[in-house]
Amino acid sequence: MADVTNPQDEALGELAETLAASLEMDSGDVEIAHGHVTVRVGINDVLSTVRTLRDDPKLAFVNIIDVCGVDYPSRERRFDVVYHFLSPTQNARARVIVETDDRTPVPSITELFPGAEWFEREAYDLYGILFSGHPDLRRLLTDYGFDGHPLRKDFPLTGFVEVRYDDEQKRVLYEPVRLNQEFRDFDFLSPWEGTDYVIPGDEKASDEKAG
Repeated sequence: MADVTNPQDEALGELAETLAASLEMDSGDVEIAHGHVTVRVGINDVLSTVRTLRDDPKLAFVNIIDVCGVDYPSRERRFDVVYHFLSPTQNARARVIVETDDRTPVPSITELFPGAEWFEREAYDLYGILFSGHPDLRRLLTDYGFDGHPLRKDFPLTGFVEVRYDDEQKRVLYEPVRLNQEFRDFDFLSPWEGTDYVIPGDEKASDEKAG
């Protein structure tokens, strides 16, 4: 367990010990981080951990705050699924973290917290994290037919397609992203020293100097 550095963390320290005992874990596996009691668990222990957090009267983490993803592309299991819970009676917050990859589904906690449904859909949409047992696992924020998962760190900033409305066809078109060469070409010359070429729009000034 993390060292308690100030009196305000004493209650969190006691809560962390209670959580470790309830989960039958070593107290060193539960830590206090950024004002949260934090525990890392395996995929197979997600449901039992969340159920204990909710149902143990000494914990009573009965409110779900959110479920989100974190991407670490260099890791074999590149994603963290992070759950945040609130205990009104303990006036404390808890964080549960589980690692997974883009092929291994994490058990959905919607049977315990129905409010997690859209949070898990968001994690699937933006990261491609899979949840088994989810009642409606489909995209939530991106458009129909969107290619990829935009919050992955290897997703290109420009995306794969661009959207425009074609007035002649009277419909929205999806086309591959095209970057014009002049958009990507920078000369990095100082504006005080001038350029070795004529800037578009300055042709007339150049002709007057030559005359």
